[in-house]
Amino acid sequence: MLLIPAIDLKDGQCVRLKQGDMDQVTTFGEDPAAMARIWVDKGARRLHLVDLNGAFAGKPKNEQAIRKILKEVGSEVEVQLGGGIRDLDTIERYLDAGLRYVIIGTAAVRNPGFLQDACTAFGGHIIVGLDAKDGKVATDGWSKLTGHEVVDLAKKFQDYGVESVIYTDIGRDGMLSGINIEATVRLARALTIPVIASGGLSNLADIEALCEVEFEGVEGVICGRSIYTGDLDFAAGQARADELNG
Repeated sequence: MLLIPAIDLKDGQCVRLKQGDMDQVTTFGEDPAAMARIWVDKGARRLHLVDLNGAFAGKPKNEQAIRKILKEVGSEVEVQLGGGIRDLDTIERYLDAGLRYVIIGTAAVRNPGFLQDACTAFGGHIIVGLDAKDGKVATDGWSKLTGHEVVDLAKKFQDYGVESVIYTDIGRDGMLSGINIEATVRLARALTIPVIASGGLSNLADIEALCEVEFEGVEGVICGRSIYTGDLDFAAGQARADELNG
């Protein structure tokens, strides 16, 4: 079970939002590269970056900060990035800079052909991000709810060749209210590719609950607000996960 620290970028700073609301922002650091170093030194094996400005603008907005992070951690850990990635040139540029995985969210829902092209051109490097509320997928930085069912879309994208699916329960994100285990497992059971849980991780009990369902196809969890507030000790959480599942 991978515990994946999230570094959400807004105006070049490391922040956290509540339920994706750009008006409910807490700044946790002005040097994202230094924050990345902290998590790597605590034992992170992958980092999760989000260009929040990019997600709303539809194009990269924090590329300078992202490049600094990639330069800081080098090849020590895998790094995945989402937010505002809408074309193949952007994907290629980021992968050339050292990124391991590109996360496509809104663009995958709006333009499935783009996702298919990305999987063809950059096989092994594309993750799809599905953000949902009550089982329905949201887009545009979570500001728009679609009529698409999560499981239906995930199955279609799996056939395109995506590496994995990040499933975020919008209603829980940033709220420290616990992972939606039931919905995450339901999705994992419907797929043959791994699912990464996201939204609401609050404490060690959540980690233990996720480890119990890892065999269903849940390979990791995004760690956000809880590791910044201290509700979850990241190093202790990863150690516990390793102890339980190896």
